[in-house]
Amino acid sequence: MRETVNVALPGREYDVIIGSGLLAEAGAYLAPMLARPRVAVVTDENVAALHLDALRAGLAASGIEMQALILPAGEGTKSWAMLQRCSDFLLDQKVERRDLVVAFGGGVIGDLAGFASAILRRGVGFVQIPTSLLAQVDSSVGGKTGINTSHGKNLIGAFHQPALVLADTDVLGTLTARDFLAGYGEVVKYGLLGDYEYFNWLEANGPALAAGDTAARLEAVRRAVQMKADIVARDETEQGDRALLNLGHTFCHALEAATGYSDRLLHGEGVAIGCALAFQLSAKLGLCPQEDPSRVRAHLKTMGMKTDLKDIDGALPNAEALLDLMGQDKKVVDGQLRFILARGIGDAFVTSDVPRTAVLAVLHDALAER
Repeated sequence: MRETVNVALPGREYDVIIGSGLLAEAGAYLAPMLARPRVAVVTDENVAALHLDALRAGLAASGIEMQALILPAGEGTKSWAMLQRCSDFLLDQKVERRDLVVAFGGGVIGDLAGFASAILRRGVGFVQIPTSLLAQVDSSVGGKTGINTSHGKNLIGAFHQPALVLADTDVLGTLTARDFLAGYGEVVKYGLLGDYEYFNWLEANGPALAAGDTAARLEAVRRAVQMKADIVARDETEQGDRALLNLGHTFCHALEAATGYSDRLLHGEGVAIGCALAFQLSAKLGLCPQEDPSRVRAHLKTMGMKTDLKDIDGALPNAEALLDLMGQDKKVVDGQLRFILARGIGDAFVTSDVPRTAVLAVLHDALAER
């Protein structure tokens, strides 16, 4: 079964193909887009060990040759050093503007390879073949690319839309339980920010989805991608509505910085905790019903996810230091933090009108539970 979601950007529109068996058919999808039958693939060690031979065979079936750069797995790969290594590889392969780069991996590889494609020869085409749940529902769609620096996450980057996204739901079966649930943090975010019925559906179907139900996974990915595609089509460069997609991320990015962008906290885990904190802050400010934060956290706990600061191993900075880390977030405007808060489940909005004392109080409470 296949689903196609179109990202309707005038002059740069593309399809997101979702379904099983797509690696085997990758060549059939890419061949019509290529000026010559070769592609440069960027991937990581984990994905390469599991799936690179399948992609190579899928491309070869259509007569497409591939050369692959295999990078270390993990958030540390989104760095200046790896950007240079990736760019040098693409230049060594004599990639031209009419060629395609294939980002084959999770969000880290997609962001890095996409950014390298954006700056190589001032822009070459690329295709996303996302292999994690997080990348399939979120980071592969919408054209955000970039790397991290010592100042914070994703502060260096560019908007560069892919030419195609192939989301093979079969590869989700090789994810560890932790990686799958981390990706679910981005899935549930979509229900929380703008689709109450989707959140209801996730409450009913989330456990089956986690257990490997093929139809549930396809539907979860399709609905999340459709929501993101609609938002990106309205607001490609995050001047308005697209900021809603950052629900939970202001808290998340501070927590990722506090844990050194390490395996102590995966991005999707930080998003889940950040969404819970955003609803807690919304309730504290009287914006949403008091029962909503409890419902959000109950669902995350039912799924076996990290939900609270106490679920993060090791020491964390105090509330004031965490708030300072938020100050490096991309959502700062005129020195003021922008938060995505909620009037209820499925009804998020963007605001800068958040008292510092309220944020500190929520962080103090969360830290006190550790």
